[in-house]
Amino acid sequence: MIKRLTRDMLGIYAIVVALVLAGTASAQVGKNSGVLNPNRATEEELLALPHVDAAVVGRIIEERPFLTILELHAVLKGSLDKDQLDELYGSVFVPVNLNHTTEEEVLLIPGVGPRMAHEFEEYRPYKSLAQFRREIGKYVDSDEVARLEQYVFVPIDLNLATDEDILSIPGVGKRMLHEFKEYRPYRNIEQFRREIGKYVDEKEVARLERYLLLK
Repeated sequence: MIKRLTRDMLGIYAIVVALVLAGTASAQVGKNSGVLNPNRATEEELLALPHVDAAVVGRIIEERPFLTILELHAVLKGSLDKDQLDELYGSVFVPVNLNHTTEEEVLLIPGVGPRMAHEFEEYRPYKSLAQFRREIGKYVDSDEVARLEQYVFVPIDLNLATDEDILSIPGVGKRMLHEFKEYRPYRNIEQFRREIGKYVDEKEVARLERYLLLK
């Protein structure tokens, strides 16, 4: 009788844990409904953007990957004025790290002024995008939160991240997901660079590293 109760209790516990984990799993790169990542966009997609021509697209492709929006901005600001850039960044952007981005970067997000940039910073450190949605949702409606989410990310724990978290990193598919998990636990970021550097070049490793942290 006791053994049966113990087995039943363990079964219930396992179900509860699974439900909790399922409820907390959340990709930490914002859901994207239309803002291109310039590091992953095709030439055709870039040419369809407002205010860019073949010469500008050529420079984007030549200079990428961009580790920050400021790097992309440096390439574009010589060719486009502020209004053109504002419109362009409504369609293409390098996501910013909510915990480490500068005010200068945040102010490049279309529709974000000094007051909202302050709110972005006010709630650091962000542990999840759910926290971002909750805190920024105090100031704007759900549609605006969803729009802003496309421009941000919260770094994920390299050793504990779920498959969903890892696959939310732009450009990571099933094959790279396998490689990320293959070398767990990572002792330090240098190990990540060394192991993942077997599959992609140094610039791509640096781009992927932006989305990660080790606790």
